[in-house]
Amino acid sequence: MNSKWEHYAHGADIGIRGIGPTMEAAFEQAGAALAGVITDPNRVESREKVDIECRAPDRELLLVDWLNALVYQMAVRRLILARSQVKIEGDRLHGTAWGEAADVARHEPAVEVKGATYTDLFVGRNSEGAWIAQCVVDV
Repeated sequence: MNSKWEHYAHGADIGIRGIGPTMEAAFEQAGAALAGVITDPNRVESREKVDIECRAPDRELLLVDWLNALVYQMAVRRLILARSQVKIEGDRLHGTAWGEAADVARHEPAVEVKGATYTDLFVGRNSEGAWIAQCVVDV
């Protein structure tokens, strides 16, 4: 099974979904989907590395914390983080994200993501056995 990401319509906001053979892969793809709301992730080079640690009582809240940590790092560092690697151990997530400084001319950002929400929040397996990590992000 290949990992992938996608967007889905949700009112004035945007749903993001990461799909993968493992929960970690689904979280990584959800991070790519988050970047995809802003720009084409293929336009973003892996020039800067950011380490992120999260802890939450369940996997759904861990997803929201992970995505909001990405949003925070992108905002304060003025980066677009389009690729990541995630390791989940119990209630802890250890992640590394890569990206580069936002360049309006090259990245042509569509919107600013304000944060991940609890709307449509789901982390689990679908009927085919793939892991899904999804929620709606506020834009």
